[in-house]
Amino acid sequence: MFSCPRMRPLARSILAAGAGLWLAGCANIAATPPGTPLAQVTAQFGAPTLQCVDRQGRDRVVWSRQPLGQYAWGATVDAQGRVQGVEPILTDEHFQILKQGEWTADQVRCEFGPPAIIDTAGLPNVRQVVWSYRYKQDHVWNSLMYVFMGPQGDRVTKFHPGPDPMFDKELMFPRF
Repeated sequence: MFSCPRMRPLARSILAAGAGLWLAGCANIAATPPGTPLAQVTAQFGAPTLQCVDRQGRDRVVWSRQPLGQYAWGATVDAQGRVQGVEPILTDEHFQILKQGEWTADQVRCEFGPPAIIDTAGLPNVRQVVWSYRYKQDHVWNSLMYVFMGPQGDRVTKFHPGPDPMFDKELMFPRF
């Protein structure tokens, strides 16, 4: 790039400073301070994918990148219209909340947003509706969290992660 050896460190410094400024300009919705007005968050990050009332009767908002994205963020909103902290919700840790009591389909949608895929699985006599959420398992692996919703698709019966076939190179580029 530069033929003069004394210019190389300067070029590296300029590139590093430019990269730092570029990264500083990238906003992160999860860094939203608690108490920020929902209108301000919406102005910066766009309208939530979903607004609902959660299991505790609180107003909740979800920004989701489903069906093809692997991230979603959720927050509760107080009576004054202020978010009470925005958190990533498509994580192994957050999916563990499904172990707490019974969950209806509406409650799951309010907690995690709309699923990437709704399908069925199982033999005819034990077929269940399955909601699949794309996410990064352990913040690394391209995965789906399979949430089994029973034969009627109305209540969580179990959930577990698995690899996301969308990222399987053999499926995307088969060898003939």
